Amino acid sequence: MRKALVTLSAILMLAGFGSAQTADEIVAKNIEAKGGMAKLKAIQSVRITGNAEFGGIQADIVSIMKRPSMVRRNISVQGMTMVQAYDGRDGWQIIPFTGKKDPEPMAADDLKLIAQESDIDGPLMDYKKKGHKVELVGKEKMEGTDAWHLKITMKDGDVRQVYLDADSFLEIRMTGKTMRRGAEMETETTLGDYKEEAGMMMPHSIEVHAQGAPGAQKITITKVEVNTTEDDAEFKMPAVVPPPAAETKKPESGSTPPKK
Repeated sequence: MRKALVTLSAILMLAGFGSAQTADEIVAKNIEAKGGMAKLKAIQSVRITGNAEFGGIQADIVSIMKRPSMVRRNISVQGMTMVQAYDGRDGWQIIPFTGKKDPEPMAADDLKLIAQESDIDGPLMDYKKKGHKVELVGKEKMEGTDAWHLKITMKDGDVRQVYLDADSFLEIRMTGKTMRRGAEMETETTLGDYKEEAGMMMPHSIEVHAQGAPGAQKITITKVEVNTTEDDAEFKMPAVVPPPAAETKKPESGSTPPKK
């Protein structure tokens, strides 16, 4: 009896050990759920079209990403288009809503953020090669849904919390803190309405809550195009054309200069 109990105890311990998940196993299942490493790596560029609603304002959005690390966003509101772009080294923007029509370099905090967003594969894929660290915090309840909680420490030191649906292994929520204009800002992003696009699963509903900002940004994806032809020049900051110099009017011939 004693031997039988010891054997049973050992079997149960091994079974428990075998069922335990590791961070790498969770990450591997996430990549497979999205479409698999081969399909994801075959994507050289992606163009995403959608619309956004924030603070009662409606906007049209076009987001373009291209390997190795290029991204451009066009956000159009009432006939004006804001541009934010990164060419793999430099970030720039055009913000016409503030009366600025010329491109200008991004501030350091904005540059850091858009450089992170330029990773077309996301931080989980090849995270060790990228210099990130991923830890499995555990399984938690996320609004009634079981979710795997991963902590990602980015190469630059920023920390993100990522929650994967325990059944689908797809991202359902991400939170993170970053510095914006000298102040720490926390954001929470909820992802949903996953659909298959060119063999990969992509969210078509995105809701972003930013600390201190009223309401939320609700983004709906309406079209996804993969491996589109994108010119590298679209991601580079255009040259600023100086205004033409004012011409000095010459006095007419034979005219008498005014008396003082």
